[in-house]
Amino acid sequence: MLGSQVLTPQPSVSGGIFSCKYGDLVATYKTDVSIAPVLFRGDALHVLYELPSSSIDCVMTSPPYWGKREYENGGIGLEADYRDYVKNLVAICAEIKRVLKPEGSFWLNLGDSYNGKGLVGIPWRVAFELVDNQGWILRNEVVWNKIKGGMDNSKDRLANVHEKLFHFVKQAKGYYYNADAIRSKPREAKVVNGAVVSATGVSGVRYKRQIELSTALTPAEKVTALAGLTQMLADVQAGKISDFRMIIRGQQRTTHSDSEKLSGRAKELREKGFYFLKYHPKGSKPSDVWDILPEDTQSREVHFAPYPQDLCRIPLLATCPESGIVLDPFCGTGTTLVAARNLNRKSVGIDISCRYLELAQQRLDTLL
Repeated sequence: MLGSQVLTPQPSVSGGIFSCKYGDLVATYKTDVSIAPVLFRGDALHVLYELPSSSIDCVMTSPPYWGKREYENGGIGLEADYRDYVKNLVAICAEIKRVLKPEGSFWLNLGDSYNGKGLVGIPWRVAFELVDNQGWILRNEVVWNKIKGGMDNSKDRLANVHEKLFHFVKQAKGYYYNADAIRSKPREAKVVNGAVVSATGVSGVRYKRQIELSTALTPAEKVTALAGLTQMLADVQAGKISDFRMIIRGQQRTTHSDSEKLSGRAKELREKGFYFLKYHPKGSKPSDVWDILPEDTQSREVHFAPYPQDLCRIPLLATCPESGIVLDPFCGTGTTLVAARNLNRKSVGIDISCRYLELAQQRLDTLL
C-alpha cells in the first residue's frame, strides 16, 4: 500500500524510496484503498513527463515566485530574466494539461515581482500564455487578500497584500464543478403575523405597494406582477428559494446592464414590466475575493512561502470529486496535500527538495 512516503525512481537504501517509475506508482495509487498522499522527489517537469495522460482530476499549486528567494535545491524562480521564468513555468503547465483529465481543473496561485522599480505583471503574463498558446480556458481570477501581509518598508509605493489565484479548465463545458459544496448556509425565512418574511426581511408588502401605485405598468402587467410576487413568497415559504429581489419597471434599476443586447433582464423588464432575482435555497456561492490569512505557523524556519490550507478548500471541494486525485507539482511542505487529506481526497505531491518533502511527510503522518 502506498501513502505518505517520499518516492523517487532511483534505487536507495532510505526508507520509503522506491525504484519503480512514477507513472506506475500513480496507476497503483489510483486503485489503492488508502487516501494517504504520495510524495515524489524530482524536478516537476521531468516527473510530469512520466505521469499518465488524463490521470489527474485537479491540480492546485503555488510555484516559487520569480526573483523572490532561493529555495533549497534551486529550481524554477532563479532565472536571471523573468521571461525565462514565464517560459519555464508555461512548459510545466503544458505537461499539467496533458496529465489532467478533460473534466479536470487547474488552480494556479502566483504572486508578482518587481524588476528594478517596475512591477512585472508575471501572473497575467503566464495566464495570457496559457490561454493564447495552450488553449486553456480561464474561468476565474481570484484575488487572495492576505489581510495581514508581511512588512513592507517601501517609501514610494503602496504595500502589496494580495495575490492571484487562477482557475483554468481544458474544456468550456462538462468540467467537474460542485457549486453546492462551497455554498454558504442561507438564513431561513420565517412567518411574522401570518406573513411570510424572507431571510433578509422581504415580506412583499413594499413590492405590492410599488406595483399598485406604479404609473409605468399597465393594468394587465400589474395583475401579472402581483401573481408573480405571490408565487415568489410561496416558494420562500416552501424552501424552494431562500430569498428574492423584485425589479419593477420605473422603481428599481436593472441589474448588470440597461442594454437589451447585453442583458436578458433588461429585455424581460421591457416586455413584462418586472423580473425576479432568486437566491439559491442552499446559499450563495463565494465571490472571487477571498480574505485569508497567510500561513505562518508551519515550518517557517525552513520554508519561506507555504500558502494556507484555507486557500485550497474551495478549489478542492468545488473541482475535485471525492474519488479523484489532486496533484501539486510544487508541493513544498505539503499544504495542498494536507488540505486534500482533510477533505477525504487522494493527492500526489512533487518537489525538488528532499528536505521539504520530509517536512511534508511529517505533517501528513500526523493526520493518519
